[in-house]
Amino acid sequence: MVATIAFIASFVALPVDKIIYVFPLGHISALNFALGLTLGIALFTIGAGAVHWARTLMSDVEIADERHPIEASPEVKAKVLDDFRQGAAESGFGRRKLARNTLFGALALVPLSGLVLLRDLGPLPQDKLRHTKWGKGKRLINQNTNEALRPEDIVVGSLTFAMPEGMSEEDHDFQTQIAKAALMLVRLQPENIKDKRELDWSHDGIVAFSKICTHVGCPINLYEQQTHHVLCPCHQSTFDLSDGGRVIFGPAGHALPQLRIGVNKDGYLEAKGDFAEPVGPAFWERG
Repeated sequence: MVATIAFIASFVALPVDKIIYVFPLGHISALNFALGLTLGIALFTIGAGAVHWARTLMSDVEIADERHPIEASPEVKAKVLDDFRQGAAESGFGRRKLARNTLFGALALVPLSGLVLLRDLGPLPQDKLRHTKWGKGKRLINQNTNEALRPEDIVVGSLTFAMPEGMSEEDHDFQTQIAKAALMLVRLQPENIKDKRELDWSHDGIVAFSKICTHVGCPINLYEQQTHHVLCPCHQSTFDLSDGGRVIFGPAGHALPQLRIGVNKDGYLEAKGDFAEPVGPAFWERG
């Protein structure tokens, strides 16, 4: 029972990246070592307790029983019940409450080890899928040149990819974050923008939409400047960037989220906040 509780405590308390030195194993994960040791002790002691019970507390008298027909006679049934009562009495199971109750307790606690391991299927997402690295005042950085973008850098008909200020490809979680924060910028003639909110969230015809397809999360990179359509190369979902990024073809389920942008006092494009809705494909708790 103590070992099982120690197993759960180790799982909760020890960081996954902590490394310790254990002779003669060398440098190993502290979490893996603690989990293996405590679970091993829990299983070993249950087995040892069962063996000790059988060898020292239960009667070791061997009883030979003759073969009999499959259908038991009343006499045999009565004998079986008598033998069971005698075995129960000799085992001391009814009298030795401490041994009995701790056995039940140990057997009840050990399955918790398997339940706790289910927690290791991955960290709880909480609301992480609803937020990205974008925030109010963060400048738009050209993903190819790593330079802050000005409105004059975006010409009509071009497609530019951007990321939030402060991100670097050297960051350990860069791929995780860019998978949500990747942005594409196009410049349209303001009169060609059909959606009022899209126009309000743009700057001088420059609109910013998530680069992540809302079907299965592929990066969108094909732009047709005459129609203002972007195409996902994976499954051909097509979005109209002049009409709120809505889906006009393909399996995508909803429009591309738009990022509200403006210009700061130094003349650089900046975000006015995060995306108003989760980027990428839908997920079960979205709503």
